[in-house]
Amino acid sequence: MQPTEKAPEQTAAADEAFPVREMLCLALHRASRALTAQYRPLLAPHGLTYPQYLVITLLRQDGTLTVGGVGEELGLESSTLSPLLTRLAERGLVTRTRSTDDERRVEVSLTPQGAALGEELKDVPWAVCRATGLSPAEVGGVVEQLSELVERLERVSVS
Repeated sequence: MQPTEKAPEQTAAADEAFPVREMLCLALHRASRALTAQYRPLLAPHGLTYPQYLVITLLRQDGTLTVGGVGEELGLESSTLSPLLTRLAERGLVTRTRSTDDERRVEVSLTPQGAALGEELKDVPWAVCRATGLSPAEVGGVVEQLSELVERLERVSVS
């Protein structure tokens, strides 16, 4: 089969309208928005956005990371991450310092205030897990499936 040829099941599917309500992208988008909305009331009293919360939580769990490492772990572009880290640094929650080994690298760490906030927020994932109605094991299964989906999608290029 030539690269531009479609498999028989793809041809049949391509000839029919694909209902928007059945698109995986829409289901994932809606699920993401609904899940992120669960974090808002939990984070608002602390003045944090969801991405800021993720940075605080990652640094609480992993310790000092490079800016690139934070971006890679959280799937954030530097254009999003840089202003986010600036706001956290202005609040006294993180520090950014040049690496002594390689001054091109900037390392991000929690300040004592940031570490205390991270500790205070450590139960947030459990509250959100309860809101889903799924058990921790079920959440783990969903996360595993979504991680596999991301890996598959990152291996293929859209043409």
